[in-house]
Amino acid sequence: QVQLVESGGGLVQAGGSLRLSCAGSGIIFSINAIAWYRQAPGKQRDLVATITSGGSTNYADSVKGRFTISRDNAKNTVYLQMNSLKPEDTAVYYCNANIKISGPYSYNYWGQGTQVTVSS
Repeated sequence: QVQLVESGGGLVQAGGSLRLSCAGSGIIFSINAIAWYRQAPGKQRDLVATITSGGSTNYADSVKGRFTISRDNAKNTVYLQMNSLKPEDTAVYYCNANIKISGPYSYNYWGQGTQVTVSS
């Protein structure tokens, strides 16, 4: 079983910062990548940032230079540091883990989501 638990969301003024956490538990054989997604009401779920098993990171253009994804392997936790927040960053943020099951098979696990609201 794999579980992802997110925390750190809240209400912040524009220009402020938040740090989201995604704590993983359960037996995991191999993690291909961990990602943060976000979804605003009535909008599609968009990829925000990824970090691979090798530590490579990628960011959506809209957050590049403001957000940083990182991990603490000892704590089985991935973070999303969000600085210089803008009202358009308001969304539910989801943690996603793409986990290799066996051979060519993999599965995406999702956290429950945490609300981030940025006021203007």
